[in-house]
Amino acid sequence: MGKLGKYNERYEMSTDHPEDTNHGDSIAAWASVIVIMLAVAGATFSYLVGNYTGVFISGVVTVVGIALGPVLKALGFGLKK
Repeated sequence: MGKLGKYNERYEMSTDHPEDTNHGDSIAAWASVIVIMLAVAGATFSYLVGNYTGVFISGVVTVVGIALGPVLKALGFGLKK
């Protein structure tokens, strides 16, 4: 069986679970993850250059990113049921 056949088998297998659609595919989830990732990158860079104020600020932004997901979901930017 060629590569295309194996691809088709994998694609068909992924359709066996239609109840698992849109997992994490919302503005609320993406915004939260992006803010947290940028904050951790900022904290890492700040730590490496010795700017501990930047590390603290990045920690605060990380907490804001964690809270951002539920807040945006409550505002209607989460998954639609």
